[in-house]
Amino acid sequence: MNWILLVVGGLFETGFAISLGKAQHTSGKEMWLWLLSFIVCVSISMYLLFKAMGGETAIPVGTAYAVWGAIGAIGTVIAGILLFKEPVTFWRMFFLTTLIISVIGLQTVSSSA
Repeated sequence: MNWILLVVGGLFETGFAISLGKAQHTSGKEMWLWLLSFIVCVSISMYLLFKAMGGETAIPVGTAYAVWGAIGAIGTVIAGILLFKEPVTFWRMFFLTTLIISVIGLQTVSSSA
């Protein structure tokens, strides 16, 4: 269950990064709505990270934070490509892939510990 909380928290981290990006490109009421979205997403994301690191099946803080951050980073890169027309280059995809492999590796070694 804690891993599910952590993954969902990482997705909300992507949400708060997207919200900030959208707020940068808007003004007035729309900007304030994106900033409200940021506050909601960051609050939910942090709470889920907190919950994932507690309880009987707690995820160690180092692993939880690294995985949470990586999920947010992966989601933000993908969202940047899809929503903000950021470039898709070989090296961006290469390092994104190595990040995904690292997250899977952290989950695997943390589950068996």
